[in-house]
Parts: sequence; structure tokens; C-alpha cells
Amino acid sequence: MEFMVKKLDTDVLIIGGGTAGCFAAFRIAKRSPETKVLIAEKANIKRSGCLAAGINALNAYINEGDTPESFVDYVKKEFNGVIREDLVYTIAKKLNSVTNEVENMGLAILKDSRGKYVKRGRRSIKINGENIKPILSKAVEGQGGIHVLNGVNIIDYIKKNEKIIGAYGFSIHRREFYVIHAKAVICTTGGAAGIYKPNNPGFSKHKMWYSPFNTGAGYAMGIRAGAEMTTFEMRFVALRCKDTIAPTGTIAQGIGACQVNGRDEKYVENYGKPTTINRLYATVVENKKGRGPCFLKINHITQTQESDLIKAYLNMAPSQALKWMDRNGSLQVENVEIQGTEPYLVGGHGASGYWVDTKRAATLKGLYCAGDVSGGSPKKYATGCFAEGEIAADSALDYIKNTSIEYMDKESIENKLGEVNRFFENKQSFYSAAQLEEAMQKTMDEYAGGISQDYIYNEERLCRAENRIDELLCMSRGLKAEDCHELLFIYELIDRLYICKVVIAHLKARRETRWRCYQQNGDFPLRDDENWIKYVNSVYSRGKVHIVFRDIVGRDKIYEHKN
Repeated sequence: MEFMVKKLDTDVLIIGGGTAGCFAAFRIAKRSPETKVLIAEKANIKRSGCLAAGINALNAYINEGDTPESFVDYVKKEFNGVIREDLVYTIAKKLNSVTNEVENMGLAILKDSRGKYVKRGRRSIKINGENIKPILSKAVEGQGGIHVLNGVNIIDYIKKNEKIIGAYGFSIHRREFYVIHAKAVICTTGGAAGIYKPNNPGFSKHKMWYSPFNTGAGYAMGIRAGAEMTTFEMRFVALRCKDTIAPTGTIAQGIGACQVNGRDEKYVENYGKPTTINRLYATVVENKKGRGPCFLKINHITQTQESDLIKAYLNMAPSQALKWMDRNGSLQVENVEIQGTEPYLVGGHGASGYWVDTKRAATLKGLYCAGDVSGGSPKKYATGCFAEGEIAADSALDYIKNTSIEYMDKESIENKLGEVNRFFENKQSFYSAAQLEEAMQKTMDEYAGGISQDYIYNEERLCRAENRIDELLCMSRGLKAEDCHELLFIYELIDRLYICKVVIAHLKARRETRWRCYQQNGDFPLRDDENWIKYVNSVYSRGKVHIVFRDIVGRDKIYEHKN
């Protein structure tokens, strides 16, 4: 297949047009209209990323009675002391201002008779958010300095002398290979789904909590480029409605529904305080002990509450509302069964991602990160991604003031194009990308703590997973693509395999259990505060993941990479 090479220059390249990417672009245009911004989006910016289907609440907001400081305390307690307090704090200080910004764009936020935002929980507010992504994309596309490149899959950074000067990509629709040079790059590609075997098989395998199209490309590009990554052992496992994998917080917080087992007994408190992690862990153990299935108890709710729930789910998870409506339009007939999902790698609910400083600069010069791809700061949710987008945008603008575009040499570009073309030139492979992906998910599920193992792993299993993932990565290089769409699937598979390598290395490195289910080490089942109040980081080099341990950073300290 003959590719047309398209070379583009821009001041700031934003990779990923999702939540953080849109907000970063909007911030740059607002502060510096003359700055040229290029957003490279794999899908279409109007309905891409985690907000594509909509949301019904903003889950990170400083309501009356709370402060940025109390928000940090809450996140630190939820995640047992291992978070980047400086990152969470810089997010918390911006949560309310970015909320006002999105409301000004046109987002409908529910208000009471006094004009105050309606709370859903202590740190969340209710919205009508089915159209939140079109609102963001419209705001971005209305700015003259922003150009959106839809349907382009970015595959690697352009790295020169330990500095990121752009990125390579290809069109998923046409035979076009992109070489994009930029003064600064902001990565906002989101986290990674599809690493582990999913809840639902076959046709319904993409019925999952996290966006199935978020394949961890940003993580993988950083790993291959040698950026320092953090906390990949803190996988995120969501507690969700069975089968539809719809969020449970709307029920639990919205109407105060409690969790009960198959005997109609409340059980969460038997396992400690009802934190996000313990609600999941308690459910897993109850099922394991034969007291399941487990439910959210809703058979007592009023007709008004029932109607509100259906409307709320139509805003973000229509399949759950349709499931209820299919049963004579009522959900009072039975409680809602709940289960844990496959593990995901995500920096918005968990803390997996790039190791960044407070400016959201990665360890590679010229590269900034925001949103789910940025590590160290869990529970940022949508508003936290807005906040990080704003911080990364401001930092990139400051950086490019004294920076000129640098260019990669012709030979390196031709080598990269040859790498892409190789998948068209390969002989017909015995395996397809889909089959290798299934083998990868089965490996991670059985040997790296997936659903079938109740999320528990041990070193022997991880060693088996490590060997098998290396074999699959080697096999993936022989895959053949017939068109750009198949080429996309191959690169998504390869990205996921690199992430698997890092996840396995991090799980092996933390020799304790700090976050049950998220990181539950069968060899070391207890939490060890004496030795493990630290970050597990890594740098990939010459085919191996090298572990780096770092000390805790409090909110009263400012970590910068020169530290």
C-alpha cells in the first residue's frame, strides 16, 4: 500500500480530542488566540473519548462545607496514602472554576430553588450531560486557532535528543501517513480498556465500563519513548450493574441504596469502612463465600425516584434504562444485581499514568499530559480532567515562548514509514489481531489477577504472564493488514501488549497488598506501611521494564523533575 506522506507544523499538538484534550485546546485559544493548535483525534471529536455517551453528574466538585484541602484528605484516605498530593491539590483548587467554564459553554447543571447546584453526593453535583461532548467539541471548533484532524491514529512520538518534537500517525480512512512537528505536545489520549478479559463474551465484549476505544495509546507511546510511568499496579476495577456494566453511583448516592447479598443482608460494613475499594472487595468476597448474588436494594423506592433514575441513566448509560423499561417500564420489581468489572488502567479513577510534575510535564522535555493518561492523582473524574487540561495548556504556552520547531531527519521518517508499511508487506499471518488480543486478555485474566481469579495474583502466575505477553508481542510483528482499519487494530493490540508488560512489572514490584482487588498480591496479602508508602515507577529501555521507587510527595511540597 502506497502512503502519501503529509507533513504538518503546529505550535501545540494535542493528541486525543476527549475530555482533557478539548479543554486544553480551549484554554490555549482563550489565552493566546494567535497560537496554532492541532488536535489529532482517532475518531471524531464530536463523540469521542470517555464522555462520548454522556454523564449525569460531575463527581469532583467542592461543595459547601468542603475545601481543596479536605478533597485531598479524602482522596489520600481512599487510596491508603499513596497518591501525589501536590497533583490532587492543584486539581482541587480548579474544580469549581472549570465547572463554571463548562456551564458557560452550555452544559445544563441542575439547580435548586435558591439557584445552588444540586448535590448528588458530598463531592458531586447533578447535570443533564447526555450532550456534554458535543458541547465541548463545539466550543473547540468555534476557535479560529484550533484545527481538528479527525480519523488520525497517532502511533509514536517524534523524539530527538531526549526531547519530544512531534508525533507520527496515519489516517484510518485514507492512505495518508502523518509527520507532525510541534513546539510542544500535550498527550490526552485517556487510559486503557481491553487489557483483561472483559465481563461479557463475544458480541457483547465491548459492553464495558470504560470506553472500549481507549486502548492506552498514550501510555504505550510514552513507554516506548522512555518516559517515566507511575502506579500501573493500581488497576481500577469498577463496581457496576451486572451485564449492562452501567455505573452504580447514581443509584447508591442518588437514592441512598445499600448493598445487600443474596440473603438480603447488608454486608459492606463487615469489611471495613464503605470506601470505593471496600464496596467492591466486599462484593467479591460475598460471592466467593456463596452468599451472592449481590444487589443494590431499590425495591422500596418511590415512583418519582424511579422516574429520576431512568432519566439519569438515559443521560449516560441508556442500556440500563432500556433494560428496566423492557420490563413493563418498571424497575421496582427487583433489586439491581452488581458485579466487579475487568481491571482497567486509568489515571482518572486510579493513579496509573505518566509521572508528571505540577506543570503536568512528563520526564521527556516538550511533553505534557492531562486527564486519564496523567498518573498520580486518582478520583479526578471529568472536572479533574478539565483542570489538568487547563494546567497542561498553560504550561505548554509558557514553554513554547522560547522554543522553535525542530525537525526530524528524512532517514528517520522513512524508517518509521517502513515500519508501518511492513504490516501490509507481511505474508498472510496464521493469526489475526483479534485472536492475539483474545489470547492477551486470557493471559492477563488468568495469570495477572483478572475476574476469574477474583483479582488476586502471585509471582509465579505473573512470571507466566510475562513470558506469554513477550511471545504475543513477537507474534504481533508478523501480522498482516489489508487496509488502514486493520492496521489500526494491529497498532491497538501492540499498544496494549506494551501496557501489559508494564502492568506485570509493577504488580511484581509492590510486595504487599495496598488496594484490595485493585492490587491484591496473593504472596503478600497484607498492607505494609513500614516499607511500601512509596510510588512504584518504571522506565522502559532496551526491551525491559526497569522499576524505580520514589518517595511520597505531600501537598506542601512542590515536586519538579529537577528534584
